[in-house]
Amino acid sequence: MDNSVAKIKIDLETVLAGLEPIVVELGCGDKVEPFSTDGRIGIDLVDLDNVDIVADLEAGLSFLPDASVDRLHARSLFEHINNFDQLITEIIRVLKSDGVCHLMVPHFSNPYHYSDPTHVRFFGLYNFFYYSQKQHKYRRQVPTFYTESRLEIISLKLRFRSPFRGRKWWKRMHEKLFNLTPWMQEFYEENLCYLFPCYGVVIEFRPDRSSSLR
Repeated sequence: MDNSVAKIKIDLETVLAGLEPIVVELGCGDKVEPFSTDGRIGIDLVDLDNVDIVADLEAGLSFLPDASVDRLHARSLFEHINNFDQLITEIIRVLKSDGVCHLMVPHFSNPYHYSDPTHVRFFGLYNFFYYSQKQHKYRRQVPTFYTESRLEIISLKLRFRSPFRGRKWWKRMHEKLFNLTPWMQEFYEENLCYLFPCYGVVIEFRPDRSSSLR
């Protein structure tokens, strides 16, 4: 493993060789307990007390071996990443064959995310389908020949939230309605998203090592 790009504050080789599932939190900030407390490996650019590995995720995950991670989580991270393709490729590399990645990313209609000057991208329904050759239930198909990295999407949901208490029930109703079917998700995004802004997209995927670029 190349540890030159990171400050590793735990005995990573011992952790990886253990019997417990390897759970990684990318961009953990101060919201995740250190590994010694709850078993989750927190990775962040900022050297906070609870961060186990200090690393610039733009440089990849070279400190993690191939197929070593059982679950990987990232919430409100990918909108900060310039090299999106590289990080997706690295996540697919480090996940075990049955490993699962759980992501929460901002939807392009979310007005609050435009306020953050560190955000460099936004997301919709189709971003991750560019990496999938599996058939899916969405009517719109996207090209998959831009990259050799392959993933299989397990689930994809639109997330509706509001910081205002009186509007939360209204947002929850939207979430139930527009996630009823893939057709409803597509209809919403094409026709209604600027009338009823969406907070984010929640997606789960696993590596697809059965597919190859033809």
